[in-house]
Amino acid sequence: MNYDFPLHITSDQDFETVALKLFQQQIDLNPVYNEFCKHLNVNRYQVKSLKDIPFLPIQFFKTHEVKTGDFTPEITFLSSGTTGQAQSQHKVKDLSLYEESFTKTFEHSYGNIEEFVVLGLLPSYLEREGSSLIYMVDNLIKKSKYEESGFYLNELDQLSETLIRLDKTGKKILLIGVSFALLDLVEKKSFQLKNTIVMETGGMKGRRREMIRKELHGILSKGFGVDHIHSEYGMTELLSQAYSKGQSKFECPPHMNILIRDTEDPFHYLENEKTGGINVIDLANINSCPFIATQDLGKQINSKEFEILGRFDQSDIRGCNLLVL
Repeated sequence: MNYDFPLHITSDQDFETVALKLFQQQIDLNPVYNEFCKHLNVNRYQVKSLKDIPFLPIQFFKTHEVKTGDFTPEITFLSSGTTGQAQSQHKVKDLSLYEESFTKTFEHSYGNIEEFVVLGLLPSYLEREGSSLIYMVDNLIKKSKYEESGFYLNELDQLSETLIRLDKTGKKILLIGVSFALLDLVEKKSFQLKNTIVMETGGMKGRRREMIRKELHGILSKGFGVDHIHSEYGMTELLSQAYSKGQSKFECPPHMNILIRDTEDPFHYLENEKTGGINVIDLANINSCPFIATQDLGKQINSKEFEILGRFDQSDIRGCNLLVL
């Protein structure tokens, strides 16, 4: 049976129909998800809406091989982790599906990637193997029609000069960087950018003290001379992303959605503006698991937008602790 569903979602009904078909696929072909559902005593025939679908705790990517069917992966993406900590492993069967997903996601929010000069300031990711973010940004750089697109490691002086020069030309520029490196850049040089999207991907990676997004964006907005700092919400375990154009409001592409679960009861969902755990449905994850219960805290703003408020530690994950196989 062919379960390769397209990512051309045009309505909420479309999304739910595909998600429910993918749930049946997971039961049939994903041993980890099948066993997880058995422990929950899930009756597959009673799953008739998105809120009926069980969400696999994201920790399973650290402890199990989460695969739908038997295949040899084209690549295994690895989370960064810290010393002595287990890394998440995402076995990717089809890199072209990942490429289709992140390209559609970017163009849904920003338009044709070919029209952007893409500058990647991602030192901590460039310095390790298996980063899905590096794979994505490298692909976006290659899709850009501008030869100035490329990665920067520690060449902040060179990047500063390039950024100022390109911004003055009126070209559309995307500067995508890890938070600590963007802070390093604005401490070294002040900017007044007019044609540049500055996008942070989160993470101090032990290089600086952690700070709330509002504080981070305030420093970066002033340093780059822009009104808003954009953000990317993605992770090793997903093949899709959500983007924020400011005010920490993230929007999913048509093939991705979130639900907010109660932190005390992972099977109860919250209404808009209530804070809880973020569950993600990623229709591109057909070969791993499309239904992921993350360790992120957030709230739904409306049917299209959500906010990320932080993370909760292992001791706060009520219910999920009881579901480890």
